[in-house]
Amino acid sequence: MSRPDVVTEMFAYDGGRQVTAYIPPGPPGAVVFAADGVWHAAQLVESLRAAGASSTLVVGVDGKPDDEGRLKEYVPAVEPERFAAHERFFVDDVRAWMRSSLGIAFPPARTAVWGASLGGELALALGLRHPEIYGVVFSASPGGGFRPTATLPATLPRAYLVAGSEEQFFLDNATRWVEAFRAANADAILKERPGSHGGAFWYDEFPLMTRWAFGG
Repeated sequence: MSRPDVVTEMFAYDGGRQVTAYIPPGPPGAVVFAADGVWHAAQLVESLRAAGASSTLVVGVDGKPDDEGRLKEYVPAVEPERFAAHERFFVDDVRAWMRSSLGIAFPPARTAVWGASLGGELALALGLRHPEIYGVVFSASPGGGFRPTATLPATLPRAYLVAGSEEQFFLDNATRWVEAFRAANADAILKERPGSHGGAFWYDEFPLMTRWAFGG
């Protein structure tokens, strides 16, 4: 399998924030917007290639380099105005660029948002707030700053969560979310894999996530 085309754009948001699109060699059939793209997107793409999956476009959206900055941008209740600004950038600006520059857009059922740890919280938050855009949420080892409310929205995305057997705090958070989705009659699954926080299972699980969500 040939390597995907890589297209990079520097946005004005926050003094300069990079977005990188990894376009598969075949016609793309779905898109995954990946939080903290500078750390994760290339490895997610490599996992797809190793699994022989060639139809998913991955758009990596870079985040802050520090946990404090990411916390304020990714968790709605920490600094609501800062979260809202980042939300507009991630949800509106990045998708508009993808449509105008790459000529690519997908319906919600073929559009997912992925994140790990703090990024996993962002993926859940964006999925709950924008199910009309992100029909699928992929969340690996989500942190505990963003938790399900007693009543979830009436319309929910599908959700696939994964956590490691050696990271009980994050496994408990993932379990809490899956139980909440299921209580709201939403399609959600949880996979527990061997490993600790930041383990290889974050990337190894990705082809299984995309196959579950998009088929193929």
